[in-house]
Amino acid sequence: MKEQPSARQIYGTIGPACADVETLEAMFRAGMTGIRLNLSHVTLAQAADQVDALHKAAQRCGKQAELLIDMQGPELRVGVLAEPLTLNEGEVFELGGKGIPLPEIAIPALLPGQEVLLDDGKLLLRVTEQTETGAVAEVLRGGVLRGRKSLALPGADLEPPTMTASDVENIRVAASCGVTGVMQPFVRSRRDLETVRQALDENGGANIRLFAKIENQTGLERLPEFLETADEIVIARGDLGNAMPLWELSAAQKRIEAQCRKAGKPFMVVTQMLASMEQNPVPTRAEVSDIFNAVADGAAAVMVTGETAVGKWPVEVIRYLSNTVQAAERFLREG
Repeated sequence: MKEQPSARQIYGTIGPACADVETLEAMFRAGMTGIRLNLSHVTLAQAADQVDALHKAAQRCGKQAELLIDMQGPELRVGVLAEPLTLNEGEVFELGGKGIPLPEIAIPALLPGQEVLLDDGKLLLRVTEQTETGAVAEVLRGGVLRGRKSLALPGADLEPPTMTASDVENIRVAASCGVTGVMQPFVRSRRDLETVRQALDENGGANIRLFAKIENQTGLERLPEFLETADEIVIARGDLGNAMPLWELSAAQKRIEAQCRKAGKPFMVVTQMLASMEQNPVPTRAEVSDIFNAVADGAAAVMVTGETAVGKWPVEVIRYLSNTVQAAERFLREG
């Protein structure tokens, strides 16, 4: 019996591994319904070739592609590095000044003892000394750091603006580029969402959906205050997992899901759903179970990121994602 099309949205992320029309077409035929474009490193105008390839691939399949743009928002990031930097455990590095470039708003928070998480928490440093231009920090968990990777300072009370200048420019051209959804990172309040909504409405984007990414404790605690303002909630487990002990992340996800179900608000689950498939053609059992459980808990959408953007098996990633979603839906129908 032929499998029914999924009622859920299944998103990939566009990147070097899947930016050609042929690969994107194969991903659509494998079950993808839309794609995320990460605008942390480029503008929408600079990504014109990728957007064009997406629309051509969807047209070949007779589909109307969902295009979600992931804004920079108030997320903190490392500055540009001339080349990748290897941070070895036990070494000390200068943060700010002539060392690893950080945004100015982060510098006053670099007090002794402050933990510094880089690249979605893959690297961990602890500040040992504050300096006139930044700080000195010891590497507790090493790795390779590339420019423009995420920066998190757990416990620090920072208030970056809702949108960057680049975000504003992207909003201006979003409608003309066929954008169907805007993902606002690190939502902290209703005002964050109202600011983005107003910018969309003023630039021909009244029909563009607004996705609120829950990525820190503030967003988690204030979710009831802005739940109705978003069109969909995104449980973004990368940075959310940096904001708490990792073993508490699953409970946080369950609490968000329960609030969304009670309010009748659609939600999406993202981050590391098929992370092993960046290198391997077959996922782990745990990853498949994670996807299945997200759908069983009521997720309206699931999304992969680096798995399709830079991974070796973008089409197979979508196939496993889509097939697992369909298996979960079949379970919900039939028991």
